[in-house]
Amino acid sequence: MKKMLIAHSPDADDIFMYYAIKFGWVDMENTVFDNIAEDIQTLNEKALKGEYEIVAISFALYPHIKEDYAPLRTAVSFGEGYGPKVMKKKGTKLKRNFKVALSGEHTTNAMLFRIKYPDARVTYMNFLEIEKAVLDGVVDAGVLIHESILTYDDALDVEIEMWDIWQELAGKELPLPLGGMAISRAIPLNKAIEYERTLTKAVDVARKHKQKLSEMLLERDLVRIDAPTLEKYLELYANDESIELSEIQYKAIDKLFELGLKNGFYDDLVTVQDYMIPTEYKEIRKG
Repeated sequence: MKKMLIAHSPDADDIFMYYAIKFGWVDMENTVFDNIAEDIQTLNEKALKGEYEIVAISFALYPHIKEDYAPLRTAVSFGEGYGPKVMKKKGTKLKRNFKVALSGEHTTNAMLFRIKYPDARVTYMNFLEIEKAVLDGVVDAGVLIHESILTYDDALDVEIEMWDIWQELAGKELPLPLGGMAISRAIPLNKAIEYERTLTKAVDVARKHKQKLSEMLLERDLVRIDAPTLEKYLELYANDESIELSEIQYKAIDKLFELGLKNGFYDDLVTVQDYMIPTEYKEIRKG
């Protein structure tokens, strides 16, 4: 039996999209899956080193790993009218060079923030530490991600939504590309196709059995939020649009990469569909 490790973040949407496999609802012949949860910047850094075969990443990272990984079409998280939030303490006004905490150098929100606020003084920290850093005055502001966009302290105010920054920079009504999965190009192509199909089925099954799966996650303390917050959060980041990339989502990712190139984050232009797993491979072999 081949053992395959899936590396994902500890936030509720990633856990939800994987656990149909963990609970045995979805499987793959001759394969045993396991998982590990790490914060998104740690996952980004390990993807840069090629440490995991299948790993969750920030979309903004992908052009840096395109030679070693293919993006998967499934388990994607986008914002549509929502997303990470730039937070500050109530009653404060941010200066031009305010100090801000971001969740990691290679996150999508970090790239967009740095384009919007080139004079801000940036520090990076684990996403779980950002809210407290703002409340304690360690930083003037912080970009909250994951569940904290729904649960932040009443002492905080939203300075600006990352969605609004995205709309300003992208210049059109496109969903905000936040995170997805990538698979190592060292995996044989026929196997990579099967892994992608299995993960796609897992997200589809999770969505079709959302209530039951959510109850199981809550009963086992596998998520950090309560039932009403989980319900709301999953509709934001693990919804029906997470099952398989759509044409407008492809366009949004390409726009993100265009912005990154224009602002000096990448050396060349990447069109995401050029780097996907060629699913027609098996049919070609049969022919």
